[in-house]
Amino acid sequence: MTDGPTDVAEPGGEPRVAAGPDGESTGQGRPASWTPVCPYRRLEPERGVAALVGGEQVAVFRTHDGRLFAIGHRDPIAGAYVMARGIVGSRGEIPTVASPLHKQVYDLRTGDCLDVSGVTVPTYPVRCRDGLVEVAARHRPAGGR
Repeated sequence: MTDGPTDVAEPGGEPRVAAGPDGESTGQGRPASWTPVCPYRRLEPERGVAALVGGEQVAVFRTHDGRLFAIGHRDPIAGAYVMARGIVGSRGEIPTVASPLHKQVYDLRTGDCLDVSGVTVPTYPVRCRDGLVEVAARHRPAGGR
């Protein structure tokens, strides 16, 4: 897992990818396959969009500095699929999203809840390739979820 996403917008609005050799910028493990979500320019800064990736609902965010993040769309505390509608911000240097329901705050890099110990949302690899935001499904162990 990397320390965080590495897609950063250039002055012209296109992100530059400074990720590892597989283009991965967040998430755990190697991606199974990349799913196109939307053009980078259509993803508004400090806003989220929901997408279906590998059968899972994912919330994709572009921060004010152009970085991309992808986390699970399901709020683990409320149980509702609402995270893409969360409030994007930061705590110090940590990019965050607050659940729109009960306002618990999650680290966009790791998925860890900063307000409730032990609560997390899954993170997904995300990248921008040829101006298109792509998210990768997570690998699952055989027979697992």
